Amino acid sequence: MNIVHKSIAALLLMTAVSSPAFAQQTVVKYMTFSAAPDYIEELDATIAAFEAAHPDIDVQYETAAFGDYFTKLQTVIAAGQAPDAFEVNYENFVAFADKGVLADLGPLISADTGFSTGIYNPTALAAFSEDGKQYGLVESFSNVVLFYNKDLFDKAGVAYPTADWTWKEELEAARKLTDTANGVWGDFAPIQFWEFYKTIAQNGGAMFNADKTEVTIDSPQNVETLQWMVDKVAKYHVTPTDVEMAGQGDGDLFKAGKIAMLRTGIWMFGDFSANASFNWDIALEPGNTNKAHHFFANGVAVSATSANQQAAYEWIKFLTSSKEAVDIRIKAGWELPAVSDAAYVQGYLDQPKPESREVVFQALDTAVTPPVIANWNQLTDIVGKELEAAKLGQKTPQQALTDAAAAVKGIL
Repeated sequence: MNIVHKSIAALLLMTAVSSPAFAQQTVVKYMTFSAAPDYIEELDATIAAFEAAHPDIDVQYETAAFGDYFTKLQTVIAAGQAPDAFEVNYENFVAFADKGVLADLGPLISADTGFSTGIYNPTALAAFSEDGKQYGLVESFSNVVLFYNKDLFDKAGVAYPTADWTWKEELEAARKLTDTANGVWGDFAPIQFWEFYKTIAQNGGAMFNADKTEVTIDSPQNVETLQWMVDKVAKYHVTPTDVEMAGQGDGDLFKAGKIAMLRTGIWMFGDFSANASFNWDIALEPGNTNKAHHFFANGVAVSATSANQQAAYEWIKFLTSSKEAVDIRIKAGWELPAVSDAAYVQGYLDQPKPESREVVFQALDTAVTPPVIANWNQLTDIVGKELEAAKLGQKTPQQALTDAAAAVKGIL
């Protein structure tokens, strides 16, 4: 009997070793913020699809709310316990890349003969590279475009915005669309840091030189841009003052039919589709000398210290570019994958509102990333304070940007 039992045990052991079901799996530890708390089911489904295609890899994940995520991630990295792969937004990606904690994906991509990074929008992918090295794959994005109330345009007899509009055409339309007696405003864009760095790019400006060693925030182009932003409120009166907004948000005013043109994010599609009772659509933003659009993105990276970089790479590649992952994201409304193949996102483009959804992807071709520096929070505070002073008429645009430049030089 002993011989029989030993023979059976040996047979079972041989079967276990040779069967894929019992094969040794590589564990990939993954950390994410965008899945928590609303998209856990979608993350589970994505992992299930990945593991079905890669039975030798076991993805184990940990989530944290965005407000806590990067503190927690920095803590585990500092303790030498970094996950194999983790999610980063663009602003934090730059800091992590500079600290050398991200693996260079270039060799893994080069060795992957069945894969091409052409699946990604090139502008979006480039955002997660630094010094010529690809340190992350772009996972999802959102941007800001020009929303417009078609009914107000029709009533005023004004042609809808087109891709070749500049600030000149925008202002001309806004003046015709403004009806202050009835509380209708032709145009709205907030005068604040996030809007400013994008709008100066529409006029050929920037906050820094290319390698961020010089402050250029007070350049003539930038002063002209801030003057344009302020003039829409104070001179042309096509944009409401804070007092005239009476505590209402720009999105609420748009939904109420009180703003004809609004620069805001594509994350408003669902709200406007459900709650705006008029016809509306989107267009590329007008620029002055250039087109420029916001680009907010999440990417995924592999830890430079991971012992399982190949498996981690396979996971983040699947998460960011596979048809299965893209379909799951679009169906759930879990941000928007930055893939270049229109067939992958046809389900998104086929949704009825807005009619011109292709504009969302066209805007990627002129994407502007935030001007991230090491003292990022100080930068946003300094510039925001000076823009507010210009908006309120406490300083001229020239003085506000001169003061901002001096203060930013102090933290650079």
